[in-house]
Amino acid sequence: MEIVTSWMEQGIEQGIEQGIEQGIEQGRKQEALALNLRLLSRLLGTLSPQQEEAVRNLSLTQLESLSEALLDFTTPADLDAWLRQLRE
Repeated sequence: MEIVTSWMEQGIEQGIEQGIEQGIEQGRKQEALALNLRLLSRLLGTLSPQQEEAVRNLSLTQLESLSEALLDFTTPADLDAWLRQLRE
């Protein structure tokens, strides 16, 4: 009986750890998304609905790359080109 309880406790602990990690990852993505959208709006003005949707669909890694790339953007077309490059 003790083996089963120990196994169950270990499974519960692993589940909690995974949940925490996923929560942290989601939080990081939400913050990266919010920051990128603020920076893009300040730099390029109001984004088109298509641009905003494309940015919202980026992964955390892509959002981090966008944070660096947007430093070189001067027009909304630069964002479009960067997003197009991701699809190629």
